[in-house]
Amino acid sequence: MLVLTACSAGLQPVVAPVEMTPEPSQASEWQELEAVRQGDWFHLLNAGGEALDWRLRAIDSAVSSIDMQTFIWDLDSSGAAIKEHLLAAARRGVVVKVLVDDSLVLDADQELLDIDQHASIALKVFNPFKRRSNQAVLREVLNLGEFHRLDHRMHNKVMVIDNRVAVLGGRNLADHYFGFSESDNFRDMEIVVGGPVVQQLADGFDRYWNNGWSFPVAVAIEQRAAMDSAPAPPLADLAPPGAHQEQHPQDRIAAWLELVQGAHAGSARLLLDSPPADDLTAPEQAPTELGEQLILEIDAATREVWLISAYLIPTPELEHAIQRARERGVRVRILTNSINSNNHLLAHSAYRNHARSLVEMGAEVHEVRFDALDRDLYIESPVAEKSLSLHAKMIVFDNDRVFVGSANLDPRSLHINTEMGLIIHSATFNAEVREAFEPDFSLRNAWRLELNSEQQMTWVSDSETLSRQPAHSFMRRIEDWFLSLLPIEGEM
Repeated sequence: MLVLTACSAGLQPVVAPVEMTPEPSQASEWQELEAVRQGDWFHLLNAGGEALDWRLRAIDSAVSSIDMQTFIWDLDSSGAAIKEHLLAAARRGVVVKVLVDDSLVLDADQELLDIDQHASIALKVFNPFKRRSNQAVLREVLNLGEFHRLDHRMHNKVMVIDNRVAVLGGRNLADHYFGFSESDNFRDMEIVVGGPVVQQLADGFDRYWNNGWSFPVAVAIEQRAAMDSAPAPPLADLAPPGAHQEQHPQDRIAAWLELVQGAHAGSARLLLDSPPADDLTAPEQAPTELGEQLILEIDAATREVWLISAYLIPTPELEHAIQRARERGVRVRILTNSINSNNHLLAHSAYRNHARSLVEMGAEVHEVRFDALDRDLYIESPVAEKSLSLHAKMIVFDNDRVFVGSANLDPRSLHINTEMGLIIHSATFNAEVREAFEPDFSLRNAWRLELNSEQQMTWVSDSETLSRQPAHSFMRRIEDWFLSLLPIEGEM
């Protein structure tokens, strides 16, 4: 089977009609918002419940177009609510385009095909697997002959409504990204943005939508059953309890006006890796534009840099930039996952090879505790049996700039996957982001890494100091140590 897989022909890019996001809607409700703010504006979505609420409200507000691009879309409670609100928008005549990466589409093939059946919805999958299976390992085995192509994923996350407002950041579309999982939840962050920068986001979406590696779902996935013709469930019954209340249109407009009036003014610039050309495996096609721009921003910092990344595996370029910043006297604060909060142990094992050098350079390194005492800030009640992981991807530069986007600070995000994000220039937004992350750096919620008098690494909390990683078990430490020896960091 492996020989046959290696020898069989792989997928080639498709040619499809070019489709562009319409011009910004001139509907009266959007003109009301423009009368309040003409330039770029930003609203922070710090808590998961609020983030899901505003995502659904934004979909419900659409009058002409919705463009949604995501890495993961699980059709659990939150994901199903998003799906049904998109279908409701399509029934109103809104043109809906959805682009989802295929790496973790395992048991949702038929549901994606069914969504695509609606006349006003078009769904594409990025860089699809030719041979499909609901089992992740089996699917990887069946497609081993195309490993180098399939290794390149689209990690971008954005939703553009009517070319007027957008939601972007680190969240995938699933319960545990919004704090509604019954066990494991992520501390994540994203923003609602409006103003001229939204056109940049729409143009970026169009570049990916019209790329040859974005396959119409009916081309990438074989239809295996008839479309489910069951009546649509009431929208009010779909979202997790307490997450969202359906609103009268006038109440939605009032909510938007309140948000925009309280939003931060500023300006933003899109950082976007170019979508791939014909050959995803060509070295010159490596998506490095966003990573290179982030290095330049670090080098421009004069006072402080906060690096917040779920998976932190510094590339040589990033490590050197941190070293240069420290040599200039710039304070560097780092927040990433601990061994127990990291949902990918391999990523933590690669990070541990850099932790000591970061501390020795003078960076302030903090690791999120899975049992953070203030995790109720990000997890819906009850929280006693629920664990916390970091998933946010933010960088704070001095007191006037912030990067918010989809990119982790690791080789996969900086060299392999495509990513996107905004560099936002706004002193007030910068200040709110700082305030929002202060609880995460607290010793109530994170371990601080320090070298003791004997130059041994220690993990410090508000109640204890440990000389070994705060792992669940001895065997997890052994596994972490073993994995750290594997020469696979460049793939992490």
